[in-house]
Amino acid sequence: MWVKQVIAVLLIVAGTLGLVYDKFDYTKNTHEAKLAGIEFSVKEKETVRIPPWAGGGAIAIGTLLLLFGPRK
Repeated sequence: MWVKQVIAVLLIVAGTLGLVYDKFDYTKNTHEAKLAGIEFSVKEKETVRIPPWAGGGAIAIGTLLLLFGPRK
């Protein structure tokens, strides 16, 4: 039964982080080339936005799992 409690806490933490940090950025390499001993690479910066309803929903589901989850 402790697995459901861990999942519930992880959902609450992830939902809270989603509400606090509404986006995150990462960089990905898209092209690399070697030309006459010189290396070139192109990197693109990507942004992923987390909608507020997703963070709130994760908090709500995690809370419901903690409160009304099956008990021994």
